[in-house]
Amino acid sequence: MIEVIKTYPLATVISIDNNEPLITHLPLIYSNGKLIGHIDINNPHAQLLQNNTEVTLIFSGPECYISPSIFSSTQLPTWNYIKVHLKGKAQENLDKMALKQSLISMTKFLEAPDHKYILSTDNPRLDKYLDYILMFEIEITHWEGKFKLSQDKEPNDIIAAREELIRANQESVIQFLNKVF
Repeated sequence: MIEVIKTYPLATVISIDNNEPLITHLPLIYSNGKLIGHIDINNPHAQLLQNNTEVTLIFSGPECYISPSIFSSTQLPTWNYIKVHLKGKAQENLDKMALKQSLISMTKFLEAPDHKYILSTDNPRLDKYLDYILMFEIEITHWEGKFKLSQDKEPNDIIAAREELIRANQESVIQFLNKVF
């Protein structure tokens, strides 16, 4: 589950405010058993990420439809996916130096492995925006992994489903981007 979070760090963050769900998508970095994130202070979700607020998080890995045509044995159509559901408590971190270092660390993590861009501590734009960014940490209280990968099939069919998951994800990204760009 940690590898899913590290590989696909964009989380769906869900909180409840006045019986209404509030949903935001944010990259979160797993560090020392916690998740660390940043949000624009003008985002309505920012207030809910300050004071030990309960949050639900969803991290999504690859997913796709699996046709029975790829299997060597008789099967029905299915959908394979990787999801991680977490619950936790969010708490604001008011330390501006910690915020600055966290933004630098997150950039370094997200730029890996090539590190084509390095956010430096003396970047004037970084200092200019620190007052408009809320840093928060989420203490994870519950973990649940949802890995449906045709693991109940015969070994050859498991391999075929894995290959289809890779192929379908690469192809769907290309097809989607060709339609919208």
